[in-house]
Amino acid sequence: MTSNPRSTLGFAATLFVFAVVMIGTTLPTPVYPELQREFGFSGSTTTVLFAVYAGGVIVALVTVGRLSQVVGRKPLLLAGIVLSLFSAVLFAIGTAESLLFIGRIISGFSAGILTSTGTVAVLEAAPDSKRRIAGPLATAANIGGLGLGMLLAGLVAQLTPWPTRAPFVMHAVLLVIAGIALLAIRESVEKQPGARFRLQRPGVPVEARSVFAAAAFGATAGFAVCGLFSSVAPNFVGTVLGIHSPLVVGVVTASLFIASAAAQIAFGGLAVRRAIALGAVLLFIGMALLAVALPLASLALLVVASIVSGAGQGLLFSFGLRAITGASPDAVRTEATSAYFIVAYLAISVPAILAGVAVKLVGLSETGIGFAVAAAIVCVFAFSGRRRFPES
Repeated sequence: MTSNPRSTLGFAATLFVFAVVMIGTTLPTPVYPELQREFGFSGSTTTVLFAVYAGGVIVALVTVGRLSQVVGRKPLLLAGIVLSLFSAVLFAIGTAESLLFIGRIISGFSAGILTSTGTVAVLEAAPDSKRRIAGPLATAANIGGLGLGMLLAGLVAQLTPWPTRAPFVMHAVLLVIAGIALLAIRESVEKQPGARFRLQRPGVPVEARSVFAAAAFGATAGFAVCGLFSSVAPNFVGTVLGIHSPLVVGVVTASLFIASAAAQIAFGGLAVRRAIALGAVLLFIGMALLAVALPLASLALLVVASIVSGAGQGLLFSFGLRAITGASPDAVRTEATSAYFIVAYLAISVPAILAGVAVKLVGLSETGIGFAVAAAIVCVFAFSGRRRFPES
C-alpha cells in the first residue's frame, strides 16, 4: 500500500519536531568548559548544572505524562517547542549563572514532555507503509537527537567566535522551523467530552515486578554512564588530555548516544533475553576500556569506550522497556513505563553529582576509574538477571 504524500509529510514533521527538541537537551555539553571559564564556576557546578535537567524530566513525566490524552498530541508538542525555545534564549543571553540553571530545568521539562508524547505521536503519525520502521525511527529521533545536539554544538562552537552563544541561536532557529512544521501534523487524539486530566502516577504491577527489578539494573548502569560522559567527560578532555576543542568534546560524548540509537535499530530483532545479555557484556567492556583510557590519557580509547558503552546502554534500556511493557497489563502499562523512566533519569543525575564531588576530592582520572568499576559491577547484576526476561 502506498502512503499519501500528506501523511508522509506529517510523519516526517513529527520526527523532526521530536529530534529538534531533544537536540536542545544536550546542546550545552560541548561548551561546558567554555562556560566554566566564562562564569568561573567549578567542575562540580557543571555536573549539578547537567543533573538539574533530569529533575525537569522527572517532574514533566509525572505532571504532564497523561495530558496529551486529554488535550491532544499537538498542543503538547507545541509546549515542548516553546519551552525548549525559552531555554535556548536563556543560554544565548547567558548573563548570569542562575539563567543557565533555569534554562536547564526548563530544557529538562521540555524533554520530559517529548519523552511521554513524542514516541506515541510518531507511531500514530506513521502511514501504513512506514508502520514497521516507525518505532526505530522514533528511537533515532529521541536518542539520536541527543547525540546530534552534541555534535552540532561542538561544530558551531568550533567554527564561530561565540562558542557559548552561537549553538543556542542555531537551536532557536531550528525550533522556529519545528513550530512551522507542526502545521503539517494531524491531531491523532479524538478529544472526549468531560475527559479529566490526572497525574501520571508511577507504579509497578505485581505481574511485572520481577522483570522490572532485573531491568532496573541495566537502566541504572546505562544511564549513569550517560550522565558521566555528558557531565564529566568535557572536563576530562580539557584538563587531562589538554584538548580544548568543543568539537572534540562533542564527538566523544555524542558517540555514546549515536551508538545507543544505532544498536537499538540494528539489534531490534533480537530476543529480549539475548539482547539484555549482549547489552550487559558490551557495557561491561566499555567500562573496562574507560578504566584503561583514563590513566593512559588516550583520546582514541575514550572514543571507543564511548561507542561500546553506548551500544550496551541502548540494548539494556530499550529491551528492558520492551520486557516491562510486555509483562504489564494494558491498564497500568503507562504507570510501569513512567516508573522505569524515573529510575533511568535518577541514575543519570545522582551519580553525575556524586562524580562531581569526587572529582574535587580525588581527581578526574581516579573518579572516572572508580565510576567505571562501580558501573561494571552493576552490569554483572544486569547480566545475572537475564533469566527473568522472556526468551522471545
